[in-house]
Amino acid sequence: MEKLRRIQEELSKANIDGWLFFDFHNRDPIAYRILGLEFGKFTSRRWFYLVPKVGTPVKLVSAVEAGKLDSLPGEKKVYRSWRELAEHLAAMLDGFSTVAMQYSPRADVPYVSIVDAGTVELVRGTGVEVVSSAALVQTFEAVLTPEQLETHRAAGEKVQRIKDEAFELVRQRVRAGAVLTPYDVQQFIVRRFSEEGLTCSGEYPIVGTNEQPADPHFEPTPENARPIKEGDTLLVDLWAKLDRPGAVFYDITWCAYVGQHPPAQYAEIFQVVVRARDAALALVRERFAQGQPLAGYEVDDAARRVVEEAGYGPYFVHRTGHNIGVEVHGNGANLDNLETRDDRPLVPGLCFSIEPGIYLPGSMAVRTEINVAIGHDGVPRVFGPIQEELVLL
Repeated sequence: MEKLRRIQEELSKANIDGWLFFDFHNRDPIAYRILGLEFGKFTSRRWFYLVPKVGTPVKLVSAVEAGKLDSLPGEKKVYRSWRELAEHLAAMLDGFSTVAMQYSPRADVPYVSIVDAGTVELVRGTGVEVVSSAALVQTFEAVLTPEQLETHRAAGEKVQRIKDEAFELVRQRVRAGAVLTPYDVQQFIVRRFSEEGLTCSGEYPIVGTNEQPADPHFEPTPENARPIKEGDTLLVDLWAKLDRPGAVFYDITWCAYVGQHPPAQYAEIFQVVVRARDAALALVRERFAQGQPLAGYEVDDAARRVVEEAGYGPYFVHRTGHNIGVEVHGNGANLDNLETRDDRPLVPGLCFSIEPGIYLPGSMAVRTEINVAIGHDGVPRVFGPIQEELVLL
């Protein structure tokens, strides 16, 4: 009942008449998480659950699986035929002007674009306007508690220390003339995660030299391993969280050069992404200080403009940042006006990365990544050091 109260409260704030949840064959894990249902159980028939802005919810279930939503409050309607389903759905929505569904116009926010086009057509056929639930989903899936934000900070202290240890390992091994590969460094980081009570949920860090990280999601393996040597550029992207329920990830990327005199272009493109990162962070801080709204795509624009003006626009191939939560890529607003146009607002309780990069195929790549946690006091914070210069090893 507390979840129902919160949903109705958010619907009232958004001035949406209702939230229509729908599933068929376990297509929508978001619905199950928000409603507190067990995901993955046998679901061979369509079900709907309508939460109105005011009043009692209504369940619509098949006669074959009539008990599917019995754990939820509300009136139950049962259909046998597709005709009865359509009739009951029309009756449920009678008097409604708008309903939110896991839908996104033009799939601008594909993370919530789950309901199939035919079902959206069926609902629209009742005369109701279907609007996106993206902002609602963010409220329930991505807004973190103060306690969760503290787990992000605590993980950050350990991740930053392990990053420093990894760079020191490279420094010592290369100077000693010992063989050390990016894969070895990755495995060192993963082992240190375990020793420090952290987990990366089986998704291992990115460690690459020279042209390797020009693939932004380069994966070091024993097969592509090669010795790190003097004169190499080096990128390390590592993420982890405290190994306990509800903990939030910390995710950073740092760049280094094995030697004391990095190539001029490497130093140049690194400073470009630093300026881009700082422009994005400055916009976030400015808007929250002013109490003005800010959407994810606007932050992407701020960072991308710097890279484009420096002449490297075509080599910034991904969004500026992603939402961070109990999964390293969470279900809140991303900083994106490239791959998608994410118009979800950045709000207190969100955590996200800012990570512009420049990727020169066959040559070199740089990325600098920080995490911004917006406190419930509306103040954006970055926990841990921010890289300003290349690490020289």
